[in-house]
Amino acid sequence: MIPSAFEYRRAGSVDEAIALKREAGSAARFIAGGHSLIPLMKLRLSEPSVLIDIGRVPGLSGVSEDGGRISIGALTTHADLESDPLLLAVAPIVAEAAGEIGDQQVRNRGTIGGSLAHADPAADLPAVVVALDAAIHIAGADGPRAVAASDFFRGLFEVDLGEDELITAVSFDRPSRAAYAKLRHPASHFAIVGVAAALTVEEGVCTGARVAVTGASTHARRLSAVEEALTGSRLDDDSIAQASAAASELGDVNADLAGSEEYRRAMTRAFTGRAIAAAASR
Repeated sequence: MIPSAFEYRRAGSVDEAIALKREAGSAARFIAGGHSLIPLMKLRLSEPSVLIDIGRVPGLSGVSEDGGRISIGALTTHADLESDPLLLAVAPIVAEAAGEIGDQQVRNRGTIGGSLAHADPAADLPAVVVALDAAIHIAGADGPRAVAASDFFRGLFEVDLGEDELITAVSFDRPSRAAYAKLRHPASHFAIVGVAAALTVEEGVCTGARVAVTGASTHARRLSAVEEALTGSRLDDDSIAQASAAASELGDVNADLAGSEEYRRAMTRAFTGRAIAAAASR
């Protein structure tokens, strides 16, 4: 299908992008890779009057580390995340999750900032950044701010992002042990269920856990009951199975053509166990 008519403007800096957005008003949208917004526009589910292209704003892409803190620019593509040597060495959960997104064309154009801002309930990276206790760095007319990933995702396609704000980066501490396990839709490769687990382990005992799920509900969220069951336990098969069973306590669960509520609950338990086991083995 063909989108409705719109004006196109290109921003050369973050400040210019924010100024253009304030000038154009609520009917304007930022666009970078376009793999979240353009399909909605083609279906006429989104009809912005102005597109503000931030895809060439300098300084918003790449992966770096400073004092054990990893920072990823918002315009970094999924393909770059998948192949980045720093992420592969110290945070492979991010590279592996990025490699599960869509197909090669999507990974070459889609960006981490666009994925997080769009907050599709079946997207992979929201669960990963929640499990990593990441900070979402945001720029707006009132200045920069940072939001914890677990607070950023609020509901179905709903995030803590103002009309004239955009994501500039994501940052998190080096994870000790972390992994992502996903049941993907065979056509779209979206997550029917995806679970990210980040563990802290001392002498074989789990001293801290953050586990997040995507695909199963309206937005990425933590599995607090699983985290509580894991903390203080030895990470053997029995304790992982018992902790994974607590994933059934997830509240509202999606039901659609890809899977019923009962099926998704069962798969959430199963893939929680897989993610925890994979993280524990690292």
